Amino acid sequence: MKIVVVGPGALGCLLAGFLKLKTTETVWLLDNSPERAKKISESGIRIEGMSGNHTVKIDATADARDIGLADLVIICVKSYSTEDASKEIKDLIAENTSVLTLQNGIGNVQILNDYFGADKVIAGVTNHGSTLLGIGHVRHAGKGDTIIGKSDGKLSRELKDVVTVLTKAGFPAKISKDIDSVIWSKLVINVGINALTAITRLNNGKIIAYEEARELLRSAVQEAARVVKRKRIKLSYDDPIQKVESVAKATAINVSSMLQDVLNKSRTEIDFINGAIVRHGKAIGIPTPVNEMLTRLVKIIEKSYEGSKD
Repeated sequence: MKIVVVGPGALGCLLAGFLKLKTTETVWLLDNSPERAKKISESGIRIEGMSGNHTVKIDATADARDIGLADLVIICVKSYSTEDASKEIKDLIAENTSVLTLQNGIGNVQILNDYFGADKVIAGVTNHGSTLLGIGHVRHAGKGDTIIGKSDGKLSRELKDVVTVLTKAGFPAKISKDIDSVIWSKLVINVGINALTAITRLNNGKIIAYEEARELLRSAVQEAARVVKRKRIKLSYDDPIQKVESVAKATAINVSSMLQDVLNKSRTEIDFINGAIVRHGKAIGIPTPVNEMLTRLVKIIEKSYEGSKD
Protein backbone atom coordinates (compact mmCIF):
# COMPACT_ATOMS: atom_id res chain seq x y z
CA MET A 1 0.00 0.00 0.00
CA LYS A 2 1.25 3.48 -0.87
CA ILE A 3 0.29 5.94 1.86
CA VAL A 4 0.64 9.72 1.67
CA VAL A 5 0.34 11.84 4.82
CA VAL A 6 -0.57 15.43 3.90
CA GLY A 7 0.71 18.05 6.33
CA PRO A 8 4.02 18.19 8.27
CA GLY A 9 2.52 19.41 11.54
CA ALA A 10 2.48 17.69 14.92
CA LEU A 11 0.02 14.93 14.02
CA GLY A 12 1.19 14.55 10.42
CA CYS A 13 4.82 13.99 11.40
CA LEU A 14 3.88 11.65 14.25
CA LEU A 15 1.65 9.55 12.03
CA ALA A 16 3.99 9.49 9.03
CA GLY A 17 6.91 8.62 11.27
CA PHE A 18 5.19 5.67 12.92
CA LEU A 19 3.68 4.41 9.65
CA LYS A 20 7.19 4.32 8.21
CA LEU A 21 8.78 2.88 11.37
CA LYS A 22 6.26 0.18 12.24
CA THR A 23 4.77 -1.00 8.93
CA THR A 24 6.11 -2.27 5.63
CA GLU A 25 4.02 0.15 3.58
CA THR A 26 5.43 2.80 1.24
CA VAL A 27 5.02 6.11 3.07
CA TRP A 28 5.38 9.68 1.79
CA LEU A 29 4.94 13.03 3.52
CA LEU A 30 3.44 15.80 1.35
CA ASP A 31 4.28 19.37 2.41
CA ASN A 32 3.36 22.71 0.84
CA SER A 33 6.89 24.06 1.38
CA PRO A 34 9.68 22.73 -0.86
CA GLU A 35 12.38 23.91 1.56
CA ARG A 36 10.79 22.21 4.56
CA ALA A 37 10.12 19.01 2.59
CA LYS A 38 13.79 18.93 1.52
CA LYS A 39 14.95 19.30 5.11
CA ILE A 40 12.65 16.51 6.32
CA SER A 41 13.84 14.23 3.51
CA GLU A 42 17.45 14.89 4.49
CA SER A 43 17.10 14.76 8.29
CA GLY A 44 14.09 12.49 8.76
CA ILE A 45 11.33 12.77 11.35
CA ARG A 46 12.42 12.90 15.00
CA ILE A 47 9.96 11.53 17.56
CA GLU A 48 10.40 11.73 21.31
CA GLY A 49 8.14 11.33 24.29
CA MET A 50 6.03 8.50 25.59
CA SER A 51 6.86 6.14 22.71
CA GLY A 52 10.62 6.53 23.04
CA ASN A 53 13.11 8.35 20.84
CA HIS A 54 13.21 7.61 17.12
CA THR A 55 14.64 9.16 13.98
CA VAL A 56 12.85 7.92 10.89
CA LYS A 57 14.03 8.46 7.33
CA ILE A 58 11.11 9.31 5.07
CA ASP A 59 10.45 10.59 1.57
CA ALA A 60 8.98 14.10 1.66
CA THR A 61 8.05 16.40 -1.19
CA ALA A 62 6.01 19.50 -1.99
CA ASP A 63 4.93 18.17 -5.41
CA ALA A 64 2.33 15.40 -5.54
CA ARG A 65 3.56 14.47 -9.01
CA ASP A 66 6.76 13.14 -7.40
CA ILE A 67 4.65 10.55 -5.61
CA GLY A 68 2.17 9.38 -8.22
CA LEU A 69 -1.10 7.60 -7.49
CA ALA A 70 -1.69 6.54 -3.89
CA ASP A 71 -3.82 3.91 -2.18
CA LEU A 72 -4.45 5.97 0.96
CA VAL A 73 -4.15 9.72 1.49
CA ILE A 74 -4.36 10.94 5.11
CA ILE A 75 -5.23 14.61 5.54
CA CYS A 76 -3.55 16.17 8.59
CA VAL A 77 -3.48 19.83 7.58
CA LYS A 78 -5.20 22.55 9.59
CA SER A 79 -8.92 22.75 8.84
CA TYR A 80 -8.62 26.12 7.10
CA SER A 81 -6.19 24.52 4.60
CA THR A 82 -8.44 21.61 3.62
CA GLU A 83 -9.58 23.15 0.34
CA ASP A 84 -6.04 24.08 -0.71
CA ALA A 85 -4.83 20.59 0.18
CA SER A 86 -7.66 19.06 -1.87
CA LYS A 87 -6.41 20.92 -4.94
CA GLU A 88 -2.80 19.91 -4.29
CA ILE A 89 -3.47 16.16 -3.99
CA LYS A 90 -5.43 15.65 -7.20
CA ASP A 91 -2.46 13.86 -8.80
CA LEU A 92 -2.53 11.28 -5.98
CA ILE A 93 -6.13 10.22 -6.48
CA ALA A 94 -6.92 7.08 -8.46
CA GLU A 95 -10.22 5.25 -8.85
CA ASN A 96 -9.60 3.16 -5.71
CA THR A 97 -7.83 5.78 -3.56
CA SER A 98 -9.23 6.36 -0.07
CA VAL A 99 -8.97 9.85 1.48
CA LEU A 100 -8.94 9.84 5.30
CA THR A 101 -9.29 13.00 7.38
CA LEU A 102 -8.04 13.03 10.98
CA GLN A 103 -8.49 16.77 11.39
CA ASN A 104 -10.10 18.85 14.12
CA GLY A 105 -13.42 20.60 13.83
CA ILE A 106 -16.48 20.43 11.61
CA GLY A 107 -16.62 20.96 7.84
CA ASN A 108 -13.58 19.08 6.55
CA VAL A 109 -15.52 15.99 5.48
CA GLN A 110 -17.93 18.05 3.37
CA ILE A 111 -15.06 19.83 1.61
CA LEU A 112 -13.38 16.51 0.79
CA ASN A 113 -16.69 15.00 -0.33
CA ASP A 114 -17.19 17.93 -2.72
CA TYR A 115 -13.76 17.37 -4.30
CA PHE A 116 -13.49 13.57 -4.37
CA GLY A 117 -16.94 12.11 -3.75
CA ALA A 118 -18.29 10.63 -0.53
CA ASP A 119 -17.46 7.11 -1.72
CA LYS A 120 -13.71 7.88 -1.42
CA VAL A 121 -13.76 9.87 1.82
CA ILE A 122 -13.26 8.34 5.26
CA ALA A 123 -13.95 10.54 8.29
CA GLY A 124 -12.06 10.06 11.51
CA VAL A 125 -10.76 11.41 14.79
CA THR A 126 -7.71 10.50 16.82
CA ASN A 127 -7.04 11.10 20.49
CA HIS A 128 -3.26 10.89 20.19
CA GLY A 129 -1.55 14.04 21.38
CA SER A 130 1.50 15.48 19.70
CA THR A 131 3.52 18.68 20.05
CA LEU A 132 5.56 20.14 17.20
CA LEU A 133 9.03 21.07 18.49
CA GLY A 134 10.63 22.03 15.18
CA ILE A 135 10.70 21.03 11.53
CA GLY A 136 10.06 17.29 11.45
CA HIS A 137 10.51 17.09 15.23
CA VAL A 138 7.60 16.08 17.48
CA ARG A 139 6.88 14.96 21.01
CA HIS A 140 4.36 12.15 21.41
CA ALA A 141 2.37 13.51 24.35
CA GLY A 142 -0.66 11.23 24.63
CA LYS A 143 -2.27 8.04 23.38
CA GLY A 144 -5.90 7.24 22.68
CA ASP A 145 -8.33 5.63 20.31
CA THR A 146 -8.55 6.44 16.63
CA ILE A 147 -12.07 6.05 15.24
CA ILE A 148 -12.97 6.11 11.56
CA GLY A 149 -16.07 5.58 9.45
CA LYS A 150 -18.07 6.54 6.41
CA SER A 151 -20.72 9.24 6.51
CA ASP A 152 -23.34 6.76 5.25
CA GLY A 153 -22.48 4.29 8.02
CA LYS A 154 -21.56 1.50 5.62
CA LEU A 155 -18.69 -0.91 6.23
CA SER A 156 -16.20 -1.64 3.48
CA ARG A 157 -12.97 -3.49 2.79
CA GLU A 158 -11.19 -0.15 2.51
CA LEU A 159 -12.23 0.78 6.06
CA LYS A 160 -10.93 -2.52 7.41
CA ASP A 161 -7.64 -2.08 5.53
CA VAL A 162 -7.17 1.40 7.04
CA VAL A 163 -7.90 0.09 10.55
CA THR A 164 -5.29 -2.64 10.06
CA VAL A 165 -2.51 -0.31 8.91
CA LEU A 166 -3.23 2.35 11.56
CA THR A 167 -3.21 -0.26 14.30
CA LYS A 168 0.10 -1.66 13.08
CA ALA A 169 1.52 1.86 13.24
CA GLY A 170 0.59 2.18 16.91
CA PHE A 171 -2.68 4.06 16.38
CA PRO A 172 -5.22 1.42 17.53
CA ALA A 173 -8.27 2.06 15.36
CA LYS A 174 -11.95 1.18 15.42
CA ILE A 175 -14.80 1.57 12.93
CA SER A 176 -17.93 3.51 13.86
CA LYS A 177 -21.23 3.26 12.02
CA ASP A 178 -22.10 6.76 13.28
CA ILE A 179 -18.94 8.76 12.60
CA ASP A 180 -20.87 12.07 12.70
CA SER A 181 -21.58 11.39 16.39
CA VAL A 182 -17.89 10.72 16.99
CA ILE A 183 -16.78 13.92 15.23
CA TRP A 184 -19.31 16.12 17.03
CA SER A 185 -18.45 14.47 20.34
CA LYS A 186 -14.80 15.44 19.89
CA LEU A 187 -15.83 18.92 18.72
CA VAL A 188 -17.72 19.57 21.97
CA ILE A 189 -14.61 18.60 23.96
CA ASN A 190 -12.46 20.93 21.86
CA VAL A 191 -15.04 23.72 22.27
CA GLY A 192 -14.58 23.52 26.03
CA ILE A 193 -10.79 23.33 26.10
CA ASN A 194 -9.00 24.77 23.09
CA ALA A 195 -10.06 28.42 22.96
CA LEU A 196 -9.77 28.85 26.73
CA THR A 197 -6.24 27.47 26.76
CA ALA A 198 -5.28 29.66 23.81
CA ILE A 199 -6.62 32.81 25.47
CA THR A 200 -5.26 32.13 28.97
CA ARG A 201 -2.09 30.31 27.82
CA LEU A 202 -2.77 27.64 30.41
CA ASN A 203 -2.25 23.90 30.02
CA ASN A 204 -5.42 21.80 29.79
CA GLY A 205 -5.55 20.95 33.49
CA LYS A 206 -5.22 24.54 34.66
CA ILE A 207 -8.44 25.74 33.04
CA ILE A 208 -10.44 23.68 35.52
CA ALA A 209 -8.25 24.78 38.42
CA TYR A 210 -9.59 28.36 38.25
CA GLU A 211 -13.31 28.83 38.90
CA GLU A 212 -13.66 31.66 36.38
CA ALA A 213 -12.18 29.55 33.58
CA ARG A 214 -14.22 26.54 34.66
CA GLU A 215 -17.44 28.56 34.43
CA LEU A 216 -16.57 29.71 30.92
CA LEU A 217 -15.80 26.11 29.94
CA ARG A 218 -19.16 24.95 31.25
CA SER A 219 -21.06 27.74 29.49
CA ALA A 220 -19.34 27.08 26.15
CA VAL A 221 -20.03 23.36 26.40
CA GLN A 222 -23.67 23.90 27.40
CA GLU A 223 -24.21 26.05 24.30
CA ALA A 224 -22.57 23.42 22.09
CA ALA A 225 -24.66 20.66 23.65
CA ARG A 226 -27.87 22.59 22.94
CA VAL A 227 -26.85 22.97 19.28
CA VAL A 228 -26.05 19.26 19.03
CA LYS A 229 -29.36 18.29 20.62
CA ARG A 230 -31.35 20.50 18.23
CA LYS A 231 -29.48 18.92 15.31
CA ARG A 232 -30.49 15.48 16.66
CA ILE A 233 -26.92 14.28 16.90
CA LYS A 234 -26.26 11.76 19.67
CA LEU A 235 -23.06 12.38 21.59
CA SER A 236 -20.94 9.43 22.69
CA TYR A 237 -21.26 10.46 26.36
CA ASP A 238 -24.25 11.39 28.53
CA ASP A 239 -22.90 14.40 30.44
CA PRO A 240 -20.95 16.82 28.19
CA ILE A 241 -19.62 19.02 31.01
CA GLN A 242 -18.43 16.06 33.07
CA LYS A 243 -16.79 14.58 29.96
CA VAL A 244 -14.93 17.76 29.02
CA GLU A 245 -13.71 18.32 32.57
CA SER A 246 -12.52 14.69 32.79
CA VAL A 247 -10.60 15.07 29.52
CA ALA A 248 -9.00 18.28 30.83
CA LYS A 249 -7.90 16.39 33.96
CA ALA A 250 -6.64 13.37 32.00
CA THR A 251 -4.61 15.63 29.69
CA ALA A 252 -3.63 18.10 32.42
CA ILE A 253 -0.08 18.78 31.22
CA ASN A 254 -0.96 18.88 27.53
CA VAL A 255 -0.54 22.04 25.49
CA SER A 256 -3.63 22.13 23.29
CA SER A 257 -3.20 22.43 19.54
CA MET A 258 -4.77 25.90 19.60
CA LEU A 259 -2.43 27.09 22.34
CA GLN A 260 0.49 25.70 20.31
CA ASP A 261 -0.73 27.80 17.37
CA VAL A 262 -0.94 30.94 19.51
CA LEU A 263 2.52 30.39 21.01
CA ASN A 264 3.89 29.91 17.48
CA LYS A 265 1.96 32.97 16.25
CA SER A 266 0.14 30.81 13.73
CA ARG A 267 -3.43 30.88 12.50
CA THR A 268 -5.75 28.79 14.68
CA GLU A 269 -8.70 26.54 13.82
CA ILE A 270 -11.12 28.65 15.86
CA ASP A 271 -13.55 29.03 12.92
CA PHE A 272 -13.93 25.25 12.72
CA ILE A 273 -14.37 24.72 16.48
CA ASN A 274 -16.08 27.43 18.58
CA GLY A 275 -16.82 29.38 15.42
CA ALA A 276 -18.61 26.34 14.00
CA ILE A 277 -20.89 26.24 17.04
CA VAL A 278 -21.70 29.92 16.47
CA ARG A 279 -22.54 29.32 12.78
CA HIS A 280 -24.66 26.24 13.42
CA GLY A 281 -26.38 27.97 16.33
CA LYS A 282 -27.37 30.94 14.17
CA ALA A 283 -28.66 28.61 11.46
CA ILE A 284 -31.05 26.87 13.86
CA GLY A 285 -31.90 29.79 16.13
CA ILE A 286 -29.88 28.92 19.23
CA PRO A 287 -27.88 31.77 20.83
CA THR A 288 -24.22 31.01 21.55
CA PRO A 289 -22.85 34.19 23.19
CA VAL A 290 -19.97 32.55 25.08
CA ASN A 291 -18.69 30.73 22.01
CA GLU A 292 -19.02 33.94 20.02
CA MET A 293 -16.99 35.80 22.65
CA LEU A 294 -14.29 33.10 22.72
CA THR A 295 -14.10 33.11 18.93
CA ARG A 296 -13.68 36.89 18.82
CA LEU A 297 -11.01 36.85 21.53
CA VAL A 298 -8.94 34.25 19.68
CA LYS A 299 -9.28 36.26 16.47
CA ILE A 300 -8.01 39.35 18.30
CA ILE A 301 -5.00 37.37 19.45
CA GLU A 302 -4.35 36.25 15.87
CA LYS A 303 -4.55 39.81 14.58
CA SER A 304 -2.13 40.96 17.27
CA TYR A 305 0.70 38.76 15.89
CA GLU A 306 1.61 41.29 13.22
CA GLY A 307 2.53 43.96 15.75
CA SER A 308 4.06 41.69 18.36
CA LYS A 309 7.75 41.30 19.06
CA ASP A 310 9.53 38.09 19.98
